[in-house]
Amino acid sequence: MVQQTEQFTMKPEQSIREAYVEASSFLSAHQVMEPESNSRLLLEWVLGVEGSAFYMAMFEPFPYDKQQLWQEVIMRKVAGEPAQYIIGEQEFYGERFIVTPAVLIPRPETELLVEAVVKIGQQRMVEQADQSPFVCADIGTGSGAIALTIARMCPTWQVWASDISPDALSVAKQNSIQQNTPIHWHEGNLLEPFAGQNIDILVSNPPYIPDEDILALQPEVKDYEPMTALAGGPDGLGPYRIMMAQLTLLPALPKVIGFELGIGQAQDVADMVRSVGYERIEIIADLAGIQRHVIGIKES
Repeated sequence: MVQQTEQFTMKPEQSIREAYVEASSFLSAHQVMEPESNSRLLLEWVLGVEGSAFYMAMFEPFPYDKQQLWQEVIMRKVAGEPAQYIIGEQEFYGERFIVTPAVLIPRPETELLVEAVVKIGQQRMVEQADQSPFVCADIGTGSGAIALTIARMCPTWQVWASDISPDALSVAKQNSIQQNTPIHWHEGNLLEPFAGQNIDILVSNPPYIPDEDILALQPEVKDYEPMTALAGGPDGLGPYRIMMAQLTLLPALPKVIGFELGIGQAQDVADMVRSVGYERIEIIADLAGIQRHVIGIKES
């Protein structure tokens, strides 16, 4: 097996394709997951090309002035650093989001939560008589991926977002400016910033990893992503219990409440949501078939 201390050094006068193949093999030998996709993501960033331009450039000589940077990012990836933190961005629902170690890297499965909440919220807007704009609150917003995506999809809604981390909120605000999408940002613990406020839709992707499972996570996750966005207490359900209790801070229950959750947590979270007064519960599976989201809907 290749030793972890080996340095990645490019061979002289390589084509871009040769550099890509060499780096993919190097990452694979160092047991980096998805070596080809990581190599491509990093190489597109280093070269400043993507999509069809990337493929068209494959047989061109690797730029000499990019070789040192390429070697450095491959070694950072071998050390375990997520490629998204190296390049400073991650795509979510067709938009690029700035990401730093202050925020969780947005995952594709969270897009399904956004779609479900938007669909149900729009249905409720049609049903209500006064047609006043909905207020949607994203709890524990991180990079702002959920809140900003909902704001773009539903421009008539008022979208609020909270996070306990000022550093996370700083990243979210940068994304808001970059995407020209205004959001009402609030610093605080879960629902506390919204005490006394009427909220129509509440959505959250809170920390849900049981504490004892943290050490078993991939190094890219446990060693680099923020622990405050991962650890959910002894059974991973702590943040959900807190939010259920904090619903009493609001004048009324939101019409719709939607949560992302971990493997095996769907029934427990569904029971919590049902116990506070939500008559209809929907459980949504992700593309791998894992019950990943719980939606509570007030029928009256």
